[in-house]
Amino acid sequence: MKNVGQARRALVVLAIALATGMSVVAACGSPSDNAEPPGAAPAVSDPHAGHVSAPPAAPLRAGERFQSLSMPAAYTPQAPNGGTDEYRCFLIDPKLTKTAYLTGSQFLPQNAAIVHHAIFFRIAPGAADQARKLDADSPGEGWTCFGDSGVNGDAWVASWAPGANETLLAPNLGYPMPPGSMVVMQVHYNLLATGGRPGGADQSSIRLRINDDTAAMTALQTGLLPAPIELPCTAGESGPLCDRSAAVADVGKRFGDDIGGTEDQLIRQCNKGNPPVAGVTQHCDHKVPQAATVYAVAGHMHLLGRSIKIELNPGTAGAKTLLDVPNYNFDDQAIRPLDTPVALKPGDTLRVTCTHDAALRGLLPQLKGSAPRYVVWGDGTSDEMCLGLVVMTAASRG
Repeated sequence: MKNVGQARRALVVLAIALATGMSVVAACGSPSDNAEPPGAAPAVSDPHAGHVSAPPAAPLRAGERFQSLSMPAAYTPQAPNGGTDEYRCFLIDPKLTKTAYLTGSQFLPQNAAIVHHAIFFRIAPGAADQARKLDADSPGEGWTCFGDSGVNGDAWVASWAPGANETLLAPNLGYPMPPGSMVVMQVHYNLLATGGRPGGADQSSIRLRINDDTAAMTALQTGLLPAPIELPCTAGESGPLCDRSAAVADVGKRFGDDIGGTEDQLIRQCNKGNPPVAGVTQHCDHKVPQAATVYAVAGHMHLLGRSIKIELNPGTAGAKTLLDVPNYNFDDQAIRPLDTPVALKPGDTLRVTCTHDAALRGLLPQLKGSAPRYVVWGDGTSDEMCLGLVVMTAASRG
């Protein structure tokens, strides 16, 4: 998608299962089980509840094997720069001696009270030394990594967030893993409950589903569709961070210039040079650069999210809605496989639209007591995101 490289460094993500025909064994209920009336406040719950004990994985299929990877040692997160979030990357060697495909995964958060989400990046053999140097040069286990892993050419191959457990791809779809590839486990630790103070140690792990029979496999890719967030304080709120400039600067202070600059970059990209307009709903159009086929979609926001939608060619005779979540629930971020895969043509438009609600800041236990702020894109749990995902394979890849 157009100009998403920089925004990708600001991802907080999401429960992704990547293919047609997949199933997700989830610890939370389905959207129909947890439906809420329009305008109702989301159910108040612990965002990490229900994900401590994972159910058994589905049986192995032809050509598959399990491989379990764990953080090298326990790590006690500490939020830097006066914030309440830490993103930590841990380098793991799956010891692959030949090309294999990742067809599924099951993340096991060891300290679920502080694990907000996790993303797994494939590190190409040629970049392994860079990853090792990042690890060696940082004190303690792993290294701080807001955004992506910080390693050149990394590729997102697995993830976990509330609402997903085992991600199981269709048997012939997956992510290629060349021999000598490394894996970076990026864990987002949320320390809101302790005010940013250490909340205990964690040694999470993941069980990968690997297929060594590469002849019949088709490689997948994930398209990222970010949009800005320009959510002002409510009429009853006041404070220094209700000023947009101060709020943007605060994100940069907590997460660095790359993350702090994401909102203004998205405004330039999505608003076509026009200045930001404060409001509860924002959207962004992304041009499709090449032919592709979409198999599944997902949406990601944080605790102030109300609704999210992904549309293909909106406002035209051939418009299609690929994702419509009118009552967003942070505890249900599982993938939505499409009933029928959708073909994309070069020049098509994919639009992501998000609605947020600042009034939820005073209703949710996780955010009560937090300072009122003009909310923009940021990596923290008390910041926000608007991110659509399209799981697809390019037509040229078969």
